[in-house]
Amino acid sequence: MIIILLLLVVLVAVLVFRANSFKAVDNGPRQARPVQVNGERARKNLSTLVKYETVSSADFDKTDKEVFAAYRRKLKELYPQVTAHSEYRELGNTAMLFKIKGKSDAQPSVLMSHYDVVPVEEDRWENPPFCGEIIDGVLWGRGALDTKITMVGIMEAMEDLLATGFVPENDIYLSFSGDEEVAGISAPAVVDWLESQGVKPALVIDEGGAVVDGVFPGVDKPIAVIGIGEKGMCEVEFTATSQGGHSSTPPKHTSLGKLAQTIVNLENKPFKAQVTPPVAGLFNKVGPYTPFVLRLVFANMWLFKGLICKLASKLGGEINAMMRTTTAATMAQGSKQGNVLPNVSTARVNVRLLNNVSADQALEYFRGLCEKDVTCQFTVKQDASPYASTDSLAWQKVEKAVGDTWRDAIVSPYLMIAGSDSRHFSRICRDVYKFSAMALSKEERGLIHNDNERIPVEKIDQCVEFFHRLINQL
Repeated sequence: MIIILLLLVVLVAVLVFRANSFKAVDNGPRQARPVQVNGERARKNLSTLVKYETVSSADFDKTDKEVFAAYRRKLKELYPQVTAHSEYRELGNTAMLFKIKGKSDAQPSVLMSHYDVVPVEEDRWENPPFCGEIIDGVLWGRGALDTKITMVGIMEAMEDLLATGFVPENDIYLSFSGDEEVAGISAPAVVDWLESQGVKPALVIDEGGAVVDGVFPGVDKPIAVIGIGEKGMCEVEFTATSQGGHSSTPPKHTSLGKLAQTIVNLENKPFKAQVTPPVAGLFNKVGPYTPFVLRLVFANMWLFKGLICKLASKLGGEINAMMRTTTAATMAQGSKQGNVLPNVSTARVNVRLLNNVSADQALEYFRGLCEKDVTCQFTVKQDASPYASTDSLAWQKVEKAVGDTWRDAIVSPYLMIAGSDSRHFSRICRDVYKFSAMALSKEERGLIHNDNERIPVEKIDQCVEFFHRLINQL
C-alpha cells in the first residue's frame, strides 16, 4: 500500500512539473518592420470586384460566362504592374494563372484564391448583395469574405512590390479559380499544367484558417490558425424500400421509418474522436496559455489523450469536428402525398473525413448500421488531404508572416474542416497551407455563405500587409 501511495505521489509530482514547465514564455511584443499598404486603393478595388456577380454553377453551361470574362479583364486592368511583369494564361473553365519570374525556379510558390461566389437571396439582405458599398467603415457584398478579399490582398501586395522593382528569389504563381464553390475543373487544370511543366511548389497557400477569438476554452488571446490539411468530403445516399399502399393500413415499419432508424443509428454511434497531428499541434501551441487544470491535461497528453477524446463531443463545435469523422443528415424524401405509403425513401448524409479514415472505410461502417432493406452508396467521394509539415522552411515563412501581422496572436496549426481548391495541389506539393488572412469574430465567420456578408475595411489593409510580408520571403 505504501508503495502504491509513493507511486501516486511521484506521478502527481511529474504531472504538475510538466504542467508548470508547459507555461507560455513571454518574450514581449513581436518586433516587425512596418509595411506600408495602399489601403484606399485596396478598398476601392475590392469594392469594384464585389460588384461582379460571379455566381458559379455546377453546370457550367448555366454560368454567366460573360460576367466571369469581364471580371478577369477588370482584374488585369486594376493591376497593371502584375499584368506587365507576368506570364499569364487561362486554364480549365475559369482559372487565371500569373507567373512572376524570380531569380530562381528551384523553390516556387503558389498563392491562391477563388473569385466565384455562392448564390444569394436578395430580399434577405439589408443592402444589395452585390453593391460593394462601404457603409460606416464596412464593405458589403457577396465575396467580401469568401474570398475576393484574399485575391485583392495577393494582387495589391504584388502590385506594390513590383512597382519598386522587386524580383522574388523564386518564381511565384498566382492561381485564381472561378468554380471553387462547385468543385469545378479549373484548379485541377492548373495543377495538371504545372505538373506538365515540371513545377514542384515548395509552398502553396489558399483560404482556410483565420485569426479567431473565443474558440479555445480558457484562452483569452487571439489564435491564428493555419490549416495543415483539410478533411475529405463524401455524400452518401441511403435508400430504404418497403411495401407501398394506402396509409390507412400501414406495415410495422414503412421505408421512411426504416430510413429514420438508420439515421438515428448513425447519430448514436459516431466515429471515435482522435488526437490527429493537426489537433496535437493545436494543443501544443495553445495549451501553455490555458488555466492550470487544462494545462495539466495538455502537458500530459500521454496520460489524458483518452479523456480529451471522450470530452470532444461535449466541447462541440470546431474542436469536436477536428477530432472525428463527422456525419450530418441533410436531405430526405419519402412519399409525395400524405396518405400514400412510400415504396422507396431516400436520405443524404454529408460526411467529413479525417485523414486516416477513407471514404470506402466510412461506407463500410455505415453499412453495418443500416436497418433491414436499407442500402447506401456514394454520390460524391473525396478522401482527405495529406498533412503539410510544421517544421519546414515553408511553415516558418507562413508562421512569421502571420505572427508579424497579428502580433498578439498565438500562431498554431489546425485541421480545416471545410474544403478548398488547394487540396488538388497536394499532388505536386507537400506543404499546402490554408489561411484566410483576416481576423474574424464569431459573427463575421457566421456571415460566410450567409446573408449580409461584409467586412470592416481595416481588415482589408491587414490582408494586404500579410501578403506583403509573405511575398518578401519567397
